[in-house]
Amino acid sequence: MIQDVPAPVTPAALPEIVVTAARLPPAAADAAFSVVRIDEAVLSRSPRLDEALRSVPAVSLFRRTSSAAANPTTQGISLRAIAPSGAGRTLVLLDGVPLNDPFGGWVIWSQATPESLESLDVIRGAGSGPYGAGALTGTITLRERGKGGALDVSASERGGLRAAGSASTRLGPLVVTLSGLREVSDGYVPVRGSAAGAADTPLDLDSRSAALRVDTALGQANLSVRAATWEEDRGSGLAGTRANASGHSLSATAAQAPTADGYGWRLQAWRIDSNLANSSASVSADRLTTTPANDQFKTPATGWGLNAALRRRMADFAGGRLEWELGADARFNDGETNELFSNPTGAGFTRIRRAGGETAVAGAYVDASWTAADWLVAGGLRLDRWENTGGFRQENTLATDAVLLNESDPDRSGEVVSARLALRRDLGGGYAARAAAYSGFRPATLNELHRPFRVGNDITEANAALTPETLKGVETGLAFERDGIRWGASVFWNQIEDAIVNVTLGSGPATFPRAGFVPAGGVLRQRQNAGTIDAWGAELTGALDLSSAVSLNAAASWTDAEIDGGSSAAQLTGLRPAQAPEWSATAGLDWRATDRLTLALAARYESSRFDDDLNSRVLNAAVTLDARGEWAFTPNATLWMAADNLFDEDVEVSETGTGVAGYGPPRTVSVGLRLSY
Repeated sequence: MIQDVPAPVTPAALPEIVVTAARLPPAAADAAFSVVRIDEAVLSRSPRLDEALRSVPAVSLFRRTSSAAANPTTQGISLRAIAPSGAGRTLVLLDGVPLNDPFGGWVIWSQATPESLESLDVIRGAGSGPYGAGALTGTITLRERGKGGALDVSASERGGLRAAGSASTRLGPLVVTLSGLREVSDGYVPVRGSAAGAADTPLDLDSRSAALRVDTALGQANLSVRAATWEEDRGSGLAGTRANASGHSLSATAAQAPTADGYGWRLQAWRIDSNLANSSASVSADRLTTTPANDQFKTPATGWGLNAALRRRMADFAGGRLEWELGADARFNDGETNELFSNPTGAGFTRIRRAGGETAVAGAYVDASWTAADWLVAGGLRLDRWENTGGFRQENTLATDAVLLNESDPDRSGEVVSARLALRRDLGGGYAARAAAYSGFRPATLNELHRPFRVGNDITEANAALTPETLKGVETGLAFERDGIRWGASVFWNQIEDAIVNVTLGSGPATFPRAGFVPAGGVLRQRQNAGTIDAWGAELTGALDLSSAVSLNAAASWTDAEIDGGSSAAQLTGLRPAQAPEWSATAGLDWRATDRLTLALAARYESSRFDDDLNSRVLNAAVTLDARGEWAFTPNATLWMAADNLFDEDVEVSETGTGVAGYGPPRTVSVGLRLSY
């Protein structure tokens, strides 16, 4: 189920050593902020993790397309519809290890399958706190399962086949957990009707991943070593264009959970290596042919990091329970793009580009909470230093290797202070109130700093002078839970300063410095720190158990976000950030019709959004309904059937400068078998 996280209860000391994944338990302070937990029951119904996250309103990838069809560079996730971006403004952690790509900040979601997780938390707002850089609009924390297992095998329309599972077993002093995914699909064509031409091709998918984790006890502590690998190959919707994202990771974590009146700690080191190949093309006005526009044939990148934390619980402090945590962390990224570009005659590429650099961020923090009777008080302070170094961009002719551009970017660095403070009060009768203030930051990615990109006829230039985005916010909320009824309401204000947005500089057909030729119907943009984004919002959640067999849930989010472009982007002042809907809502019905049969409906609504920074391309509002039925042969074997987008709605996900719309997936019927132990 999806639920707000209740106030914590301090556990008693464990009477024996239990081998689990090495992690600290969620901090008591989290309960004072806006935290939504998604458990295994919801995860088991979602073939991809980002689709499970869409059950929380205003949580989405950069576009409406799920990761089953989205280009890797648009798979960054953001919360609260404040200002979505392809890089994402949310930090995603798997047992403390970032899943965000070291080059682009996006997330390859097949790294972690829903079958491999026991639960996840969506932490909206709350600032950087103990999470660190990248936690701008929030943090998503994933917890990998460490016992039992699940296997889900399914077939879908349009050639979809999927097998994913996770299994844990004990081998002497070790607990070994293995998880994996294999998924293929012929995909669908995003451009439909009379607008579609021979140039429009399906968004096919071939995805695979595997992970191995070994846990063992170290006295009262636990040690976990995890290795993972993944690869996704997919069509990009135009003839001659494809994207391939791959990578592998290795992490080692040692941790000891604190007792009710004692110390706990965590030490962690990790490394991620990734690569991306991504080609794009310009399309003719009649959409019959494409011309190769860019071939990003190699983008090697490496990210690595360290973190350490010391946590102390004091069972009796000033009449209550005190929990504090001291910690430090550091992350380092380096990478470069290698690509062919400039095809003025259509006969072939004439130029090659290399661009990249290094980024680093390191910080230290203190975070604490105090619980007494009906009160929870939480706060923290954090200091980070960021650096962008070694930036370069080289462009040469292919025929003679003549140098066309050779830039070395000046090194840049700075410090960011962030803080958070929150109160929670149990009011009695099932009611609880909370209030919070916080700040956070997100440094620019290597992709934003150094790599220009192209989508169709639109070109976006990089900007090595980008500085970190910062966010500050306040919010308050009221929640109720009693007698099978649960609801919550909150209001918030967030402000992003130095927001990194794509600013339109001109329209084609025209030739621009550095960017080159922009064809008719295309626009030239550049990533810039363009002023501020102010957002007021409200969130509502509710759940009702009508009986032991029937339950209802609903949630809604409203966000009024507005840009002040300042002097650098005055044309954006008063406009709404691209891809940020004002309204979004979800609703669900679960009915256990018999001991074996379960039926479920899930609806999602989203108001219109803009596809561009100038608010000239409008994507219409959308409503979709998903249906699912499950038949349990045994407690551990379930046959299921699902129809996503049951009424086959046309959901707009993009629009070109000439008004050609791209759409999300049509109705998709799937059948599958799920086994568990």
